[in-house]
Amino acid sequence: MSYYNQPAAANYNSAPMHAQRQRGYRICDQCGTPETPSVKFRLCGGCMTTQYCSQDCQKVHWPSHKAICQHTNLAKTLRKFASTHTTLLGWAGFQALQLKRVPANVRSSALLVELSYHDHPESHRRFSIAGTHIVPQTYIRDPLVTADIQRREQRCRQTGGIGTLVVILQCGGVSQVMPVEVDPPAKITWDAREDWPAVLNHFVESGRTDFKPISTTARG
Repeated sequence: MSYYNQPAAANYNSAPMHAQRQRGYRICDQCGTPETPSVKFRLCGGCMTTQYCSQDCQKVHWPSHKAICQHTNLAKTLRKFASTHTTLLGWAGFQALQLKRVPANVRSSALLVELSYHDHPESHRRFSIAGTHIVPQTYIRDPLVTADIQRREQRCRQTGGIGTLVVILQCGGVSQVMPVEVDPPAKITWDAREDWPAVLNHFVESGRTDFKPISTTARG
């Protein structure tokens, strides 16, 4: 063990004081100017991560920043879309994989939903359905995502569920994977529906976020 003559903190032995909020050292991503009390930085409104000392620097930097900005913003918007439409997307995946009839499909297949992006003030209305496909779960190449799905799968099956339903949202080269742990068949009240693509399209296109599946059991 090493010993030092002075403690690592300059105020180690002084009385505690209410700490003032500190900001990290920031520089303009275009010209490298450091932020000062008199030069307040602005964040890019799209990605909310790139920073500039002035509007002029933001304009100059835009041609080189555009691609990463759109990618980052799209990924963020896609996550919001998945969160807003969780019930709808989970139901569509359940119907697409025919889990009412073949529960084992949950372990081998996934629903891929291709989306088209449109500008709209509300984030959940910036997409429309371009297509839907049933794909093998090996379509997912990210090992961290695969490991998370396997963890959820194990947890779900230990509690009596049939497994983890996987819905993949894809738009412009950006993907969002939505895992949904599915209850055991005895608790599933949804009937099998063949019209799920039309229902999915209707609620997404109209911006509806109040989807409620029809229950066909007495508990419904």
